[in-house]
This record gives sequence, structure tokens and C-alpha cells, in this order.
Amino acid sequence: MRPDIPPAFASTLGIKVIHYSADRIEAELPVRPELANRNNNLHGGAVMAFADDLGGAATIINLPEGMTTATIESKTNFFASIAVGDVARAECVPLHRGRTTMVWQTRITRGDGKLAAMVTQTQIVIPNKPAK
Repeated sequence: MRPDIPPAFASTLGIKVIHYSADRIEAELPVRPELANRNNNLHGGAVMAFADDLGGAATIINLPEGMTTATIESKTNFFASIAVGDVARAECVPLHRGRTTMVWQTRITRGDGKLAAMVTQTQIVIPNKPAK
């Protein structure tokens, strides 16, 4: 899987990967009305989905051959809203890259640079299921 070619859900959200490497992923998410809450700001679930997608992609880049991943824990702190018409920007970096789990921190900012959310998630490293 290449993180610069997003899976269907990331495409539906509108995530655009700007940079990816084993040590960092940067991406943008234009805040459209379809992603808004009743206050015309980016919905909290969309913020969390944005970060989850990046953490999963970052793990995949770092996986050994024959392994896959799934999110097993995610924590989000919200600090500021991001209005419709703005662009959410995210940077995802590793806190831990172990043999059985990886932990990623995603910092999400608004267009003016203000911190909007901080997400920390844990990904489990598991063997691929054999094809049937």
C-alpha cells in the first residue's frame, strides 16, 4: 500500500497526503459542509477519522513483510474548531515503533496554524490472514 494513493474512505473524506516517510506523514483535509457539525465546524468524528487514517498509513509504511495492522486505542484532545472553508493540516509522527504495537501522535492545526486537536493512537501489528 502506498500512502500517497489513499484508500476509499480517505478519498471520501478528501484527505490529501503532502509528505510520507517512515518517520512522518503530513496531510491536508479541506473542511467541506459535508464534514461539518451543526455549528459549521469540522465534525469531531471527521477529525478523529483524519488522524486514524494517517496513523494507520504510518504503521503500514513501517510494517515488516507479511504483517498488517488495526487501531486498538485512540485518544483525542480538542483545542479549537476548524470552520468550513478552512483546511485542516496534520502531522503524524511515531512515539513508539515496537514489534507488536506502534504508537503515533497526530497534531492537527487550522489554516492559521492554531492547534485544533492532538490524537494519540496505538496500532497492533498482526500477521496477514492467509488467502482462502
